[in-house]
Amino acid sequence: MTLTQLRAFLAAYDLGSFTAAAVLLKTSQASVSELISRLEQELGLSLFTRGSRRLIPTNSAVELCDHARQSVSSFDNGIQALQSISSLEGGVCTFGVLRNAGYYDLSDLVQRFHKRYPKVKVRLVGLNSSLVAESIANGEIEAGLVALPVLERGLMIKPLFRDEVLYASAHRPTSQGPMTIDEMAAAKLVLYDAYAGWKDPTRAQIQERAQLRGLNIDPSIEVEHVETALSLVATGAADTIVCRTIAEGPSFPRNIKTVPFAEPLYDTIALVQRESSYLSPATRKIAELAERTLLAKVGPEQKVPGR
Repeated sequence: MTLTQLRAFLAAYDLGSFTAAAVLLKTSQASVSELISRLEQELGLSLFTRGSRRLIPTNSAVELCDHARQSVSSFDNGIQALQSISSLEGGVCTFGVLRNAGYYDLSDLVQRFHKRYPKVKVRLVGLNSSLVAESIANGEIEAGLVALPVLERGLMIKPLFRDEVLYASAHRPTSQGPMTIDEMAAAKLVLYDAYAGWKDPTRAQIQERAQLRGLNIDPSIEVEHVETALSLVATGAADTIVCRTIAEGPSFPRNIKTVPFAEPLYDTIALVQRESSYLSPATRKIAELAERTLLAKVGPEQKVPGR
C-alpha cells in the first residue's frame, strides 16, 4: 500500500469520480483507476461500485476512509514540519478561532504571530465551534479553539477554561432571579450563530435541557452575529443568551441586564486537534500563543483544573 494509492482513493471517495480525481491529482483517469485497482487487490476487497452518475463507496471504503485520511495527513504534516523546522523560516499555519475571538483578546493574534515569524504564511479561520471542529476532523485546518461540546470524533481535546452563559434582556427585572429553562422556552428570543443553528455548542446545551423537560426552544429571530442580537435585545425586541466575557466588556449595551441560569450553564473553551496528528511548528506556535492569551485573561476560578 502506498501514499499515492491512498491519495487516489481519497480523491475518488470525495469527488465520486475517477475522472474528477485525476484532474485533482493532475494525472490520467487510467492512472487513478489502476492505483485503486492495485489497492483493492492488496486488500482483497472492493472499494467502489459504479452508480448511474457517480462512484458509490462500499462499506470497506467507508471503513478505510478515516484511516487513509489520517495517514496522508500525518505524512503531509511531517514533510511540512521538516521544511519549516529551521526557526520557522517558512511553512503554513492553519488555525481555527472562536467567532467571538475579539472578546477574548484574540483579535490581534495574527498580527502578533506574524511579527515574530514574518516568513510563515497564516490561514486563520473564524467560524462557529461546530464548524471549526468539523474542519479539524476533515483535515482542512490543523487545530483550533472551540467551545464544548463538539460532536466530531477523532479529536484530541484540551479544555482551558469555563465562561458562564447568562440570560440577557432589556425588560426582565433582575429581581426575578435566575432564569429557568421553562421561562426561557416561553420567552421571545433572538439567537445568533444562525448558520450553525442547533449544532452550536451553547444552543445544543440549552436545547438538551429543554427536551429533558418536554419543552422546545424556538427563537423568533435568528441572526449570525452576537452584536446584531444584542442590538435587537437593547430595543426590547427579544431576549438572548451571552457569555460573561461579552457581558462584562466595555461595548455591552448598558440597558441590557443579565442573570445566570438557575442551573448554571457554561461554555468550556478548549484547544482541539486531530488524534495522533503532529502539528506543524507554525501551528504549534500560534496555538501556544492563543492559549497563553486566553489564560492570561481569565481568573483562576475559571480555569480548568490543571491549567
